[in-house]
Amino acid sequence: MPRTARRVAAFTVAGLTIAALTACSGGGSGQAATEFTVLGNVENEVVPATLQTLADGACATENEAMPLKVETVPQTNLNQQVQLLAGQGGLPVMYAVDTNELVQQLDDAGFVAHFDELFDELGVADSIEPAARSTVESLYDGEFLVLPTEYNIEGIWYNKDQFAENDVDIPESWDDVVDAAATFQDAGLTPFAASGEQGWPLTRLVGNLIERELGPDALQAVADGDASLTDPEYVAAAQQIADLGAEGYFGEGVGSIDYDTSINEFLNGSSPMLYMGSWVLSNFADDTANQIGEDAIGYLPFPDVEGGEGDSSELVANVGLPFTINPSALNDDSKAWVACIAENYGQVALQDSSRISGFTVSGDASSNALTTEVRDRISETDTTIPWFEAYFSTQATTTSQQNAAQLVTGAITAEEFMTLVQGDLD
Repeated sequence: MPRTARRVAAFTVAGLTIAALTACSGGGSGQAATEFTVLGNVENEVVPATLQTLADGACATENEAMPLKVETVPQTNLNQQVQLLAGQGGLPVMYAVDTNELVQQLDDAGFVAHFDELFDELGVADSIEPAARSTVESLYDGEFLVLPTEYNIEGIWYNKDQFAENDVDIPESWDDVVDAAATFQDAGLTPFAASGEQGWPLTRLVGNLIERELGPDALQAVADGDASLTDPEYVAAAQQIADLGAEGYFGEGVGSIDYDTSINEFLNGSSPMLYMGSWVLSNFADDTANQIGEDAIGYLPFPDVEGGEGDSSELVANVGLPFTINPSALNDDSKAWVACIAENYGQVALQDSSRISGFTVSGDASSNALTTEVRDRISETDTTIPWFEAYFSTQATTTSQQNAAQLVTGAITAEEFMTLVQGDLD
């Protein structure tokens, strides 16, 4: 059986439990695509909103020729939906994928555009920030396979007022963060807002500790088979996050806390610290949701670990949930849409949603002090590092995130957690 046929068969089997999005069947052949169909995740409201603004404004001509149509599914169902649509030959023009491994599998099957070639053809290659392109290529063996609808750095966001009120200095080390958490708990606050339901806000902490303690290549070593998550020094990082949970620093019921609730806990003053990517600037800019005010929010790169081989100047960076283009759905109209997105997305996302993307900003866009600080940090950053699951298989990623809450609630040990994930990697 040819390689592509094997992939398609696997996709069909993987998606049998998910109903097809018939509205997204505008893919297939380039000649058949009459709508600029987009499949994303429900949780990400910025991409659909930005595309709609473009359809109503800068890309109105393109939208008249090929109307925008966006469909969304919960992120937990996204990969299965994409696999099902790929197996049916019904992928939309533009679609999101939840794991890097699946992006690569889809590329092997011919379902992913290569943007170095496409953007050169369209004359918009200079619409991508070099740092964002470099980050993408570092994840896909030098290939430019996904659109940087976001360009995020991650770290700890903190409530300046609560730090001052409780006489807590801004942490300079991981030990300082742990000490601060103890002080805040004594003051009746939940030190960290985190979504155990999503899992990754907890596993991100594990990954950061590994890279601060063992160096920026520590997770690459696991991917290359030169190290194992079950090695004692890797387990020790997971144990430290388990210890935070044992102290109650993530609050009660962390496993049932969803993403939006975790953000709200930070923005209503219940928790003074939140580990999150800079995409959260959109939430901070929402005057209704943000009860503490943007002036009260500070940004802290994940700090150094005493004696560790990593450095706090090495920031975890990503381009958000990967969006790509279905090459079989490319025709003159859809290519015009892609070119318009490349030239205008960065401006609209920053102006309307305070969302920093990997697209260049084509004009003047005002931004608040916090967004400006993040943009400056991005421009000053020379070295970025991957998040915990960046090099994991789809199954290992699922196992990691689904078991993160059990790690911090003590339902499983750190060694058991790492053994489960490493088992899927093996």
